[in-house]
Amino acid sequence: MSLIKRNGNFPSFPTLFDDLFSRELFNWNNSNFSSTSTTVPSVNIRETDNSFEVEMAAPGMEKKDFHISLEGNTLTIASQKQSKQEKDEEGYSRKEFSYQSFQRSFELPKDVVDEEKISARYENGLLHLTIPKKEAAKKKAPRLIEIG
Repeated sequence: MSLIKRNGNFPSFPTLFDDLFSRELFNWNNSNFSSTSTTVPSVNIRETDNSFEVEMAAPGMEKKDFHISLEGNTLTIASQKQSKQEKDEEGYSRKEFSYQSFQRSFELPKDVVDEEKISARYENGLLHLTIPKKEAAKKKAPRLIEIG
């Protein structure tokens, strides 16, 4: 037996809105949205024996649009970009402002990262960061111990 919601004298069939809002179609509660409901770029983070490698998808940006900082063991990647029209067009019928900004922060493991050697490059819409590990934190090959 199933329960059917009825609206007075109208026929009982699921309405488009009942179906639409009962699904999780509008559930955007994931890590790609900030607390202000604006999108933030997705990242891939990979750990190797010698470093952490971060890739952030940020197409349409330029190197000058990024601000990368390290405070303590918190790495922050932020960006602000405002598009401006080059020409002054008096008779425009529609002109939309464009402003993009985001900030992502990542906590790095304590006493593992070589802060002085962190490097970043931006190419083809991807921001690449290489965060080297300190020598003491690098994974070493197993040492064979001979039996005497």
